[in-house]
Amino acid sequence: MDDRLRIVLAQLDLRVGDIHGNAARMRDAALDARDRLGAAVVVFPELALTGYPPEDLLLRPALHQQVLEALDRLRQQVAGIHMVVGHPHQGLGGLYNAVSVLRDGRVLATGCKQHLPNYSVFDEKRYFVPGEGGCLVDIQGLRTGITICEDVWHPGPAERLRAAGAEVLINVNASPFHADKGREREAVVRDRIRETGIPVLYLNLVGGQDELVFDGESFVLDGAGNLVQRAPACVEALVPVDLVREAGGWRPLAGEQAPVGDPEARIYRVLVLGVRDYVEKNGFSGAVLGLSGGIDSALTLAIAVDALGSDRVEAVMMPSRYTAAMSIEDARAEAEALGVAWRMLSIERPFGAFLEVLADEFAGRAPDVTEENIQARCRGTLLMAISNKFGRILLTTGNKSEMAVGYATLYGDMAGGFAPIKDVPKTLVYRLARYRNGLAPVIPQRVLERPPSAELRPDQTDQDSLPPYEVLDPILQQYVEEDRSLEEIVAAGFDPAVVQRVARLVDRNEYKRRQAPPGVRITRRAFGRDRRYPITSAFLASTLEGRTASGLHKPGGTR
Repeated sequence: MDDRLRIVLAQLDLRVGDIHGNAARMRDAALDARDRLGAAVVVFPELALTGYPPEDLLLRPALHQQVLEALDRLRQQVAGIHMVVGHPHQGLGGLYNAVSVLRDGRVLATGCKQHLPNYSVFDEKRYFVPGEGGCLVDIQGLRTGITICEDVWHPGPAERLRAAGAEVLINVNASPFHADKGREREAVVRDRIRETGIPVLYLNLVGGQDELVFDGESFVLDGAGNLVQRAPACVEALVPVDLVREAGGWRPLAGEQAPVGDPEARIYRVLVLGVRDYVEKNGFSGAVLGLSGGIDSALTLAIAVDALGSDRVEAVMMPSRYTAAMSIEDARAEAEALGVAWRMLSIERPFGAFLEVLADEFAGRAPDVTEENIQARCRGTLLMAISNKFGRILLTTGNKSEMAVGYATLYGDMAGGFAPIKDVPKTLVYRLARYRNGLAPVIPQRVLERPPSAELRPDQTDQDSLPPYEVLDPILQQYVEEDRSLEEIVAAGFDPAVVQRVARLVDRNEYKRRQAPPGVRITRRAFGRDRRYPITSAFLASTLEGRTASGLHKPGGTR
């Protein structure tokens, strides 16, 4: 019986559906943990073999055959170290989200997830049945309890394992990021430690998967709930954790504690990781985007360059008759500061051609939002052509505030393959831009200071069509993310007419959001898989709306 044991937490970026590739990476990590790091145990994330979330891939019999083959290869190819492997498991009761402990060709134990999340971005009850009992295994004298993700958010699984003799708890996770998620994880694990009095090793997946980003930040808390180790965020890492046996039980020794950083730093890292993995895992050669001289495209360009490198990003400026000279100057300055290739394609000729073709159709009607949208769609067409020709994904540059109220053009500025800042409110866009400039000044100061504008008509600003973002964003926070009623929002100090108008715009523009590209989720309630509202709905959010609903069924949206 040893008095000291090393466990390696393998915080890996795995690819959904790449079962054989994931198994090969896990094999290499296990051998590295054994030979270089001297570990007795290597732990992999939740559903590591399939990647997370595999979604309806779990309905394909071929996937489960590949999982069995991959588990068999891991047993044959790796010896001399315990491997804790997350995988789907076909049992007597159905399909389980499981973890198995492998050693020297044998399966020592298999445990199944007991609490299946079915909220927010999670849909596990669609695929899995809940397990019963935990996973308890003796590893060189250390009685180790193993739980899976959601199980640590509930008291039962940890308490039962402790009652069965567990001296240390390992929790394997695929826990996606949202702002302040790291603090919540540590608080929940401390709750389990207060109930059990044993250390917890928390391993989290890292990497981007469609809208979700798993930020890693695996950590270790001792039996008193003190943080003794934290892995870095948004990078892969093999994290060695040393435990020693003492009179009172096993104690994890202090290790490296990666700094958390301020909120803007954490969110920016997540956005960069989300873009990088979406582009790389989907096989694009690089990215292209429209650079307008405004704050949204400026931030998106910086994220793209930090994710992919300047040589893989192209910026396209597409001025019209309404584009200010300073917009072109600022766009060029940022492109040159970031070292990206850029070109300028005027939309005057295609815009004029559209107006000429439509002249008879529109005869007798004054120009309105239609002509503004045609300009945006000219730009979208040019950008998609460049994307098609060179195999670079088109990144859209719209933010969450715009997407919430429909201040965006279908098949125009919404055209593209990925939307890096679609879950970033406008006020946060400015904070992130200032954070990025703090690392190196790449966004011109004028872009941070001038009023935002779509520049689709003379002297236009966003505030011509929308409340100031300092007012709009808090209303959206309460209405979209917190599901507050209009009365509650008004009671918080907002003008009833403004609240009513914002809510109506949000509700009426669901049809646009359904046609938007995916983008990185950073808030508790992102549009898309996180917030699922019907397009066609007569629901009234409150009696306030019922009293003033005369305009409810007018066409929504501003562009």
